Amino acid sequence: MKRIIRLWILFTIVAACVMAIMLPVSNLMSARKSLPTASGNEQFDSLAPVLQTSCMDCHTPGLTVYPLYFKLPIANQIIRQDMESAQADFQMTRNQLSGKEPFSTLQMAKMEKVLDEGSMPPARYTFMHWDAIIPRSIKKQLLSWLKLHNPSSGIAAIPVDNPFAPDKQMVELGKRLFADKQLSADGTIACASCHSLNKGGTDRSKVSRGIHAQSGPINAPTVFNAAFNFVQFWDGRAADLQEQAAGPVNNPKEMGSNWSLVISRLKKEPSYVRAFQSAFNGAITDATICSAIASYEKTLLTPNSRFDKFLDGDKTKLSADEQSGYQLFTSKGCASCHTGFNLGGLSFEKMGQEQDYFAWRGSSSEADNGRFNVTHKESDRHKFKVPTLRNIALTYPYFHDGSTSDLKTAVRTMSRFQLGWKATDKECQQIAEFLKSQTGCLNGQQLK
Repeated sequence: MKRIIRLWILFTIVAACVMAIMLPVSNLMSARKSLPTASGNEQFDSLAPVLQTSCMDCHTPGLTVYPLYFKLPIANQIIRQDMESAQADFQMTRNQLSGKEPFSTLQMAKMEKVLDEGSMPPARYTFMHWDAIIPRSIKKQLLSWLKLHNPSSGIAAIPVDNPFAPDKQMVELGKRLFADKQLSADGTIACASCHSLNKGGTDRSKVSRGIHAQSGPINAPTVFNAAFNFVQFWDGRAADLQEQAAGPVNNPKEMGSNWSLVISRLKKEPSYVRAFQSAFNGAITDATICSAIASYEKTLLTPNSRFDKFLDGDKTKLSADEQSGYQLFTSKGCASCHTGFNLGGLSFEKMGQEQDYFAWRGSSSEADNGRFNVTHKESDRHKFKVPTLRNIALTYPYFHDGSTSDLKTAVRTMSRFQLGWKATDKECQQIAEFLKSQTGCLNGQQLK
């Protein structure tokens, strides 16, 4: 009996070894889809095959090459979960991989992060797909290309000259509408009630209050620099500022009004009639009201922070601790999501990427579902638009749930739940100090 058991164990070991060798070899010999490249950039064209071999399977829906062992039990589930996780993190299109379209700032920042830390391609994948292993020399070339086309992970100073160039007459009208409580049913709430220019573009409340002192479900994001966001609201249900401006008017917990009532009120005021005549040839509609408000919001940019001046070359603008915080911010991976002009606002990310934030916090609400409430896709549950870090010292409390007003605590929470990194007190303090350098100027005046 013991002999039979020993033979069975030996057979199992041999079989496992044979599979460990034969499956990768067979996968190596499998036909893989190859995309012709014609970017006109010799460096990219030389690197594109590496991206296609090492990244396309998991990050490009529709071009996935399923391995020979995909139909085996357990393996199928593991591979599917890996692919869903990869595509939820970020995706590459066929045109990007063939050089017909550029990669976004966010995509390049994420690629730079995982290549820098050596986490991609994952060991479990390359163990079975030897051709996906990226040699050190090629990885160095990829990083060089990413850094050349996406310096500082895409982080950039806010332009001093407004790139949106909104119409001045629309801006003046929008400014008045932004502060007008007639947009609410009972005349008590204006856009500025939840987005005060004296409070970092927020109301500094855990959740905002609407008409009849009703509490909303979520923390109000800042209106400052919102024009740089790729969508609006935490769950991205509005495509742009104009669409966002329409939301609160009809929301029963916010302004609780309707467009017929709002328009009838505005038409009774001759000054509004004249203003709409100048800006929109007289049309007072929900569309022109929202367009005017959006035009005004596009002027609420806050350039000339100390960090902006640092990026523009004045290295004296950040202290030693702040510069150390910036180095940690980029090296630990914060900048892979908090990038661009706004240091955020360019993607949806799961709250609790590395650990279950909601289990740790306790209790849950519909608002915690995030993007899921819009798409109803399970992969979007707990995903939120990455918030801007601009003027972060002024926009407390933090996160969609307003769970903390302490910046250092917010940094510690993010390092743990988003990066799986146990940051020290000193590291959290240095990053917090760096973030304080984000406070900019509105219309030439320093925000406080």
